[in-house]
Amino acid sequence: MPRQPRTGVDEKILDAAAALFARHGFEQTSLKSLADAVGLSKAGLLHHFPSKDALFEAAWEQSRVLTRHVLDQVSSLPAGSERDRRSLELLTDYALDRPGLVSLLFRTMTAPGEDPQQAQDELLLNEMFVIDPEKELPRAVRIVGALSSMAVLTLLANQQGEKSTWRPLILATCYDALGHQEA
Repeated sequence: MPRQPRTGVDEKILDAAAALFARHGFEQTSLKSLADAVGLSKAGLLHHFPSKDALFEAAWEQSRVLTRHVLDQVSSLPAGSERDRRSLELLTDYALDRPGLVSLLFRTMTAPGEDPQQAQDELLLNEMFVIDPEKELPRAVRIVGALSSMAVLTLLANQQGEKSTWRPLILATCYDALGHQEA
């Protein structure tokens, strides 16, 4: 079980590492590139996390913690547009604040089979949006489209330094992708 991260430095390390793992996968991400991304030497990085494996596991666990938190926040809402909207708001806020962790979570859609707990991640997302993808293919495709749009747009918002300006536009785009009409 990965240790819980300390706030501050560990959170920045986890988010940067998650972004690299999401972009390049575990095998193609080197310890040196991870250390470079957070401005540490390899030894400095290993002071915080004892191995690349430990860092990978900690990043995945933090992604799952975010997902479980969103699910906890929406589980009392009935299935439908209000629950979808709240899920998108929470996920977007996390993606704007912790883009690497959310990118890693969404990697389950683009790199199937990389993480042995991928099925668990998919179940959390299915539960969040109250869907059985095998029975509701059009909605499943819309959810993947909304989450994919969110991932790309929040990364761009972070790159542009326009998180607060882009947030309502990201939410409207994702909500539209789900097929809901703005109220």
